[in-house]
Amino acid sequence: MSTNQEFDCVVIGAGVQGSFAAYQLAKHKQKTALLEQFVLPHTRGSSHGQTRIMRKAYAEDFYANMMDETYELWAQLEREAGVKLYRQTGLLVMGPEKSHYFEQVKKTLQRNRVPMVTLTSDNFNQHIPHVKLTEGDGAVVEVTAGVLYADRALKAAQAQFQKLGGVIRDNEMVTDIKPGPIVTVSTSAGVYRAKRVVITAGPWANRLLAHTGLQLPLEICYHAGSKADPDQRDQQTDRSDIDILQRYVKRCFPGLFPEPAVVESCLYTLTPDRHFVLDCHPTYSNIVIGAGFSGHGFKFGPIIGKLLCELSLGEVPSYDLSPFRIRRFQANTKSAL
Repeated sequence: MSTNQEFDCVVIGAGVQGSFAAYQLAKHKQKTALLEQFVLPHTRGSSHGQTRIMRKAYAEDFYANMMDETYELWAQLEREAGVKLYRQTGLLVMGPEKSHYFEQVKKTLQRNRVPMVTLTSDNFNQHIPHVKLTEGDGAVVEVTAGVLYADRALKAAQAQFQKLGGVIRDNEMVTDIKPGPIVTVSTSAGVYRAKRVVITAGPWANRLLAHTGLQLPLEICYHAGSKADPDQRDQQTDRSDIDILQRYVKRCFPGLFPEPAVVESCLYTLTPDRHFVLDCHPTYSNIVIGAGFSGHGFKFGPIIGKLLCELSLGEVPSYDLSPFRIRRFQANTKSAL
């Protein structure tokens, strides 16, 4: 059925970031449409699956700082939806003890006073039985970390958005975006006009941004795997990422059979520095971009949704977004503007 509607905001891409952005906009009394090219729920993007890690174990302070409010926002959604979304399990971090990354993670946890336990080769198996700590490796446990129930969380965010009056249109592929004071978004089913647009399209972000004359340095792959075309994901034959995991299981989990019982694909959209893109379009300030979540963005969904909402409404962001601005790789950004 053809549609021709006007909204305060249109969000393109109903993964975790887009769903939370739409939810926040609806909370701010914005008439909002959330568009998704596939039938919901689906496994084609980066937000599906049973679980995701929740942690503050980062080398960078700005991620650890953002996680304080993120924990609160996840708890708030749990209360609103009446659904359990998070389970505290603790997180074991192991790695070469003298490596820069491992040392930085420990320092970040210590600086931010995150509850943690440092393990040694002498006491490791008392706390973590059935796991082998390789000689030269260090280990810490971030006590308050745990797992998010990903599929359940995404469904809860979308349901709350709809309760607030938000409109979800799935199975609608965006075919064109015409910038302007009123942005025109054409889809396979109709046309939407909005004062503001938020693009959170994961691996398809650059295809949409091409309509606005912008291309970002985004690469699509399976984390440590090979590059992938998001529309040809199921044709992937490279098993290098599985091989890496199998070798690790053999070395550190000697009691486990290393062959995976289930293999499920999840696309990562990487930026060169592995940090997010959270910014307004350099030419059209009423087009906001959330992209390049680089395989570690799911946990930040609620706070990213809040930040994208703030950017869309022209408000001062709650956090310093300089690590996430487009200008950091502007010299390598292709623009036809």
